[in-house]
Amino acid sequence: MSHAAEIRSGDRRALARAITLVESARDDHRLAAEALLTELLAQQRAANQPNSIRIGISGPPGVGKSTFIESFGLMLCDLGHRVAVITVDPSSRRSGGSILGDKTRMEALGRDPRAYIRPTPAGTTLGGVARRTREVILVCEAAGFDIVIVESVGVGQSETAVSRLTDCFVMLVNPGGGDDLQGIKRGIMELADVVVVTKADGDLLGPARITAADYGAALHLMRPKWPDAYPDVLMSSIPNHTGVPEVWVAIQKFIRDRTAAGQFENQRGGQARAALHDELVAITIDRLVSSPALHDAETSVVNGTVLPSAAARALLN
Repeated sequence: MSHAAEIRSGDRRALARAITLVESARDDHRLAAEALLTELLAQQRAANQPNSIRIGISGPPGVGKSTFIESFGLMLCDLGHRVAVITVDPSSRRSGGSILGDKTRMEALGRDPRAYIRPTPAGTTLGGVARRTREVILVCEAAGFDIVIVESVGVGQSETAVSRLTDCFVMLVNPGGGDDLQGIKRGIMELADVVVVTKADGDLLGPARITAADYGAALHLMRPKWPDAYPDVLMSSIPNHTGVPEVWVAIQKFIRDRTAAGQFENQRGGQARAALHDELVAITIDRLVSSPALHDAETSVVNGTVLPSAAARALLN
């Protein structure tokens, strides 16, 4: 049985090997990964496999992303779905290492045979996702997971790339009223399709209601991501088992509305186009970094004899 056939049959080890191959930076692995993905995509088209739903989840540190995703994922499994969770952890710029602790924080979901959790390091990629996250999504879809959740790094204003990989971008926020609203930058909020105020229980229930009202008012002052479609603002409490089903209802409604308006496929197409542009930039940088001419250009820039823009243009030429 070929590697692609093993993946499509649901073999977990084959899936793990494929993702490792996709994430590898070795040139021979890249060629093998591209061949595998091409085969998987061709098989999916031939089988007329329906689109999965790709959900991006982001939020500031401490908002409870892993807790929410575990409860959300278990609910989806109980509804008959197969759920893949791709968790992106920040990497150290000094050592390149990453903790990759999300799988240990979602133990119950990780034990469920209907779910698959794959931690991945962000590396040097900005935007809250790893460079190969899109390809990892494609592999998980080929393995039969009809819902793919991408949990992004969650480190602040750079949390934008996840919205270019997913169909619905869910933003989690802490109960905190106006002060918390200042902590989430406008650029990120304009990308949100659903906003969820977490920890809406106990002493935080009152602040959560205020926060939800503040966000609802603030979002209506911004230019909507989609014409006449402002994001739903919901509240959730994992200990009280409230709010999570409502989030799924909001996501389904959002997908239905975008599909009916012809925006779902257009968004997927735009994301594929953006991925091509990103790859062109990344490959160009990789080739230039290994070029002997780069050292001379760097020396000229450091000495102040050549402008960075002029040196860059000369290298490209």
